[in-house]
Amino acid sequence: MSKGLQSGLIILGIVIILGLIIYSIGPGTYNKLVRLDEAVKAQWGQVENVYQRRADLIPNLVETVKGYAKHEKDTLQAVIDARSRVGSINVDANVVNNPENFKKFQAAQGELSSALSRLMVITENYPNLKANENFLELQSQLEGTENRIAVERRRYNETAQEFNTLRRSFPAFIIANMTGMQDKAYFQAEEGAKTAPKVKF
Repeated sequence: MSKGLQSGLIILGIVIILGLIIYSIGPGTYNKLVRLDEAVKAQWGQVENVYQRRADLIPNLVETVKGYAKHEKDTLQAVIDARSRVGSINVDANVVNNPENFKKFQAAQGELSSALSRLMVITENYPNLKANENFLELQSQLEGTENRIAVERRRYNETAQEFNTLRRSFPAFIIANMTGMQDKAYFQAEEGAKTAPKVKF
């Protein structure tokens, strides 16, 4: 047997062995990637769900405050405008594959959180409002919703991390690249979150 033929057979044998390895690993890895991709989408749905709950509470909260704090129109309008901007962003489960759109979504939600925080601060100036049952119930629901948002965002990040870790691991990255699966975006801390607030008395 000639040396060229022998080298060719060795190369062919290596290619066949590699093909068998990829074939035996491929379907299981692909299925795991699909399972984790669906888990990320499901967790994203939970994030959207709690954000929607917050958006649904805002009109009632604004109307309740409006009756007591008539001269706080700028703050009330800021909440209404921020809610409107959040509602105008077209978001679906594919936003997790687009870091730029994900950042826009997160920025709009952060703006709404900031406007709501300012609204809660002004309510301190109205003792009758703070004693109003409707307001207290709405405030309690909003606080609970904010906690749910934090929990669901954390869970989403954990699920995205699990997917991204597998996607970037060998041999999964080969299969992920062949099938077009992209890394999932993460929720980040909001601008200025690293700076401790200054308290003045």
